[in-house]
Amino acid sequence: MRDPFFDTLISAHDAGQPRGIASVCSAHPLVLEAALLRAARVGGPVLIEATCNQVNQDGGYTGMRPADFHAQVLTLVDRVGLAHEQLIFGGDHLGPNPWKQLPADAAMEKAGSMVAAYVDAGFTKIHLDTSMSCADDPTPLPTQTIAKRAASLAAVAERHSGGRTLAYVIGTEVPVPGGATEHVDELVPTTPADAEQTVEEHREAFDAAGIAEAFGKVVGLVVQPGVEFGHDNVVLYEPGPARGLIAARPQLGILFEAHSTDYQSEDALQALVRDGFGILKVGPWLTFALREALYSLDHISEELTGTSGLQAGMEALMLREPGHWERYYPGDDLTQRLLRHYSYSDRIRYYWTTPEAKQLVTDLMDRLADRDIPETLISQYLPELWPEVVAGHVAPQPRALLLAAVDRVLGIYAAAIAPA
Repeated sequence: MRDPFFDTLISAHDAGQPRGIASVCSAHPLVLEAALLRAARVGGPVLIEATCNQVNQDGGYTGMRPADFHAQVLTLVDRVGLAHEQLIFGGDHLGPNPWKQLPADAAMEKAGSMVAAYVDAGFTKIHLDTSMSCADDPTPLPTQTIAKRAASLAAVAERHSGGRTLAYVIGTEVPVPGGATEHVDELVPTTPADAEQTVEEHREAFDAAGIAEAFGKVVGLVVQPGVEFGHDNVVLYEPGPARGLIAARPQLGILFEAHSTDYQSEDALQALVRDGFGILKVGPWLTFALREALYSLDHISEELTGTSGLQAGMEALMLREPGHWERYYPGDDLTQRLLRHYSYSDRIRYYWTTPEAKQLVTDLMDRLADRDIPETLISQYLPELWPEVVAGHVAPQPRALLLAAVDRVLGIYAAAIAPA
């Protein structure tokens, strides 16, 4: 039996009434709170996904296991007054990626333990991503191998489902998590033949793994629609090159899932949903917007108190602990500095959960506490939020402004996924 919510989305697309859902891929508490507040305010479901690198049985870069992340989100759900039934938990890129430096057997054993931990914790939307080569694998990995490994992880999920209906997403043309690592000019969309082959190979692999019935729970296929972002540019969606892929979706009987939709225009996002991409992943754009607002508040702090320090403190932290950016940001010292703070890939997001970064943000918020920020400074440093403040929809206070900055991006997705 297919998950009722995703089954409804598929039926709507098949009936020519396309709808979608934004997949919020972030572990930052303020991003999560903004998404949950929006869902509580406007109704409807909210899809929250944790990625394999953020959250896994070893803790990931957040230090959280799947059960920890699940509990954190539920605490926020109760705080904002959201009904638990509105919440869908997803696991993103579940596969050997965090351990791909190991031989395939060892990496897949770790991946199986991760999938089990996610399903045990209550995650029901499971993106099976076994597309990467491990230490002893050829590159690229044969698509049949990808399908076989995905089916083995689905078998683990089924054993741990406890009778709950899971929703699987599959795919072999999976964009790099977090965006490309170089300037991107154009991309070639997935061909219809490749999409059909991927679905058939997974069907056969599920059957060979003894879980043929579980293939009926597949709700989405990750394909490349021709969207991506690099460090300093965005490739916007153009329906023309994807015409063949779009036409093939109804025969596949599932949705397309679009990754790397961050920084797309509202028109482009609407076109994606119209063309069968019913699941739109967004992550770095949300923390990018949060970072913009934090840096703006740092400038406002300098104006109001004569003291700033957040950006300088984050620079010192990233220089001292370069592991999250050094291999990804090329160039001379000035170029790397710009990328550390302003790259669309937003690798600074890996640092916000560290004790030092948390203290820097706390210090900023303490400097601005117990005061309304003048509208003129909001106009100067947060101009996109100024109309909402003047209209009385957003309080001129630091925390409210941070949440509003994230919600502004979520609002773009909300407009795109609404019924046509």
